[in-house]
Amino acid sequence: MTLASLPLFVSLTGRPVILIGEGETADAKRRLLERAGARVVAEAEAAALAIVVDDDGAVARLRARGVLVNAVDRPDLCDFTLPAIVDRAPVIVAIGTGGASAGLAAALRQRLEAVLPARLGRLAEALHAARGAWRARYPEAGERRRAIGAALGSGAALDPLRDHGDAPDAGPVDARVAAGIVALRLRSVDPDDLTLREARLLAHADRVTHRPGVPRAILDRARADAARIECAAPPLDADSGLTVDVEML
Repeated sequence: MTLASLPLFVSLTGRPVILIGEGETADAKRRLLERAGARVVAEAEAAALAIVVDDDGAVARLRARGVLVNAVDRPDLCDFTLPAIVDRAPVIVAIGTGGASAGLAAALRQRLEAVLPARLGRLAEALHAARGAWRARYPEAGERRRAIGAALGSGAALDPLRDHGDAPDAGPVDARVAAGIVALRLRSVDPDDLTLREARLLAHADRVTHRPGVPRAILDRARADAARIECAAPPLDADSGLTVDVEML
């Protein structure tokens, strides 16, 4: 499945962003930009990004200059959209619908606000501080990534949906790290029917081999950068890392 857009996190601290428009909507966009550290400027100034409220002419002029534009409530004119945000700094969760429904994005944000611990950012900071220790315990990058993934799993030592307090210990733990070839034989074409184990294996896979009949919706549960290889039969061997071979029963 092709991504409708590629989510990016852009540092705006001290950078100019054009804002055109007046009223409550424009004021809300200004507050958001200022919260992100941007320097809000007028149309005539040089900038790479712009937010335009109710001015199609300005959208055309800015795009002609090579400026990327968010035209509020006009997804057909947008080069980028602004997501709903859950802020657990330094963890930021962004929910976008490509401009299809701001209400849906807001509803999802409210659900996630209730689920994600208020001190989730402390866990992120502790993991950052423990990077050297994790590298020493798991020198190979793929093994390290899978070990950290296992430690962050549901009910595991670093489960991110638990409150770990203000000073969590995020140092390396011993984890069962899957490697080699693991076979998944699925009974349903619905990705919502994946078991927790199956979903975890797909999420951690370095590559996914699969038969021609496996639905794209299942394969999309793997990491976006994981190799996907269609083949008529399961592979006989694999490179280092985790290969998940998927077939429908």
